[in-house]
Amino acid sequence: MRCGTSEDDVIDVGAIADGLVRDPAGYWKAPSAEAVSYPAEDSDVCFQVEETSFWFAHRNRAITAVADRFPPRGAIVDIGGGNGFVAKALADRGHDVVLVEPSPDGAAHAVSRGLRHVVCGTLAAARFHPATFGAAGLFDVVEHIEDDVAFLRSLRPLLAGDAPVYVTVPAYRSLWSVDDDAAGHFRRYSRGTLSAAFAAAGFDVVFSTYFFAPLPLPILLLRSLPSRLGMRRRADATEIAREHGGGFGARLLRPLLDAELRRIARGRSIPFGASLLAVAV
Repeated sequence: MRCGTSEDDVIDVGAIADGLVRDPAGYWKAPSAEAVSYPAEDSDVCFQVEETSFWFAHRNRAITAVADRFPPRGAIVDIGGGNGFVAKALADRGHDVVLVEPSPDGAAHAVSRGLRHVVCGTLAAARFHPATFGAAGLFDVVEHIEDDVAFLRSLRPLLAGDAPVYVTVPAYRSLWSVDDDAAGHFRRYSRGTLSAAFAAAGFDVVFSTYFFAPLPLPILLLRSLPSRLGMRRRADATEIAREHGGGFGARLLRPLLDAELRRIARGRSIPFGASLLAVAV
């Protein structure tokens, strides 16, 4: 891990992938485009709430704690990294980071956050060279991919040696709601099903934990059950902003989430939560 975020002398993105071209917007562009199971407008919605969201802040803290405990072997390639909110947190911790994001809006937002190595395109379209990833990040990405095992298997040639894969996913099929349908999710995971997907792709999970332990019950009562009863529509931008805001509810949650973070930083698992965090090699 290096100090600071000026990684230009370390990473030459154009040299580790085929056919990338520089876009005037400041990112690299893959030579072809592929459809993804993610609503195009969600990049802008997330960009509006990330900086003030207790949810995005806690996820960043958990991810950076795991990356510190299970360090990368070189540059972290953040696949499907959206607006660069996680990538910026990892870069601020001193990691070298390459962001790969299919949405031009997401890629442009990442550049606006000061990230220097941004590729607009899918992982397949970017055509990275073998053994060039010091780690891969899949932060709320795998649930958007229909054949998760095939996708995870496609990562293996790109990883350098025993480079880790960091992943977060939504937890528990029982928490499914119309919001999952609208977001383009194919599944929610348990620790068992996530480990099984990695094992089928040829990986070993070396650490996994649930997190956001206070949230399953509110999600069940406010999203999942109303969805099953036909009483809920997908959250709009206003509702999303309200749910993610730093109001009274977020302040009540902070001590519980701080305790979660301390456990994760020590490498201890949490037995339940609305999300899963794992490291595989």
